[in-house]
Amino acid sequence: MVNSPHEASHRIFQDRPELVTPIFRVLGVPLAAKVSVDVLTGDVTEIRPLERRVDSVLRVEPSDGGAFLLAIEAQGRRDPDKAASWTYYLAYLAAKYGIPALLLVICQDRATARWATGPFRTGVEGWTALTTHPLVIGPDSLPVITSPTEAARNLDLATFSALTHAKDPDPTAILEALASALGTADSAAVAYYSEMLEIGLGDTPARDTWRTLMPLPANFPGTYFPGRGTLIEETYLRGEAAGTTKTKAQSILELLAGRGVPVPESVRERITGCTDLDTLNRWFNRAITATSTDELFTEAEAEAAAE
Repeated sequence: MVNSPHEASHRIFQDRPELVTPIFRVLGVPLAAKVSVDVLTGDVTEIRPLERRVDSVLRVEPSDGGAFLLAIEAQGRRDPDKAASWTYYLAYLAAKYGIPALLLVICQDRATARWATGPFRTGVEGWTALTTHPLVIGPDSLPVITSPTEAARNLDLATFSALTHAKDPDPTAILEALASALGTADSAAVAYYSEMLEIGLGDTPARDTWRTLMPLPANFPGTYFPGRGTLIEETYLRGEAAGTTKTKAQSILELLAGRGVPVPESVRERITGCTDLDTLNRWFNRAITATSTDELFTEAEAEAAAE
């Protein structure tokens, strides 16, 4: 089952492909300063029945030529089946697109990162037909960024570093640096990086820490990751619900005024103070025919208000 940290570890490359350059620099792999990166499908299925899918696939084209494919896999544990899968991915992608392919494996723990470096050999005893050498990013290969200034220079790398070090004993300094750096970023960047990291931290104490540190943008249109229950999504939905109930309450008052029904101040306060949309909808429907505000409320509602 694909979990949130797994998805965040590779999806950030789809959303922010410019991250490829600093990651290659960390790995010591030569890459031109200027590159063009396109996101490709991760489907490496030939004719079914067996479906195979790479987490993410990028086409990287350096300014000095030599385009190649970068298959990206997030790996949370040792998996003996990956030796065959990764070899297949690289061979299939190279054959399909006609250009070389590399594999980048992202790990959040050191033991998995050491295993993922391989090499993974395919063949029989005494003869190796293929050898797969993944590029691996793990806690030991990616620098810890605890300086707000450094984090602000490259929010992509700082967020990815925080994701990779999520299982460190105490990542608080990393999270504090990123939160401080986001304090000077635009609302869209704040929303994206805050949510991406919250999702990537998964069900860990670090996620709770991040939710207390992460800045909330002043204005944002919604969530980048709907249905994930991020703090930004929760805040947005609360605001949206408040706006909806406020609008409905105003509609009730306008309907009553238009029909010439007097509205005592106590009733006005009761209507505008209601935050339950179902209740407001009932009152609106009754207001269509009510000749007094008493008819808006059932006997039980009137008794509850009197208490």
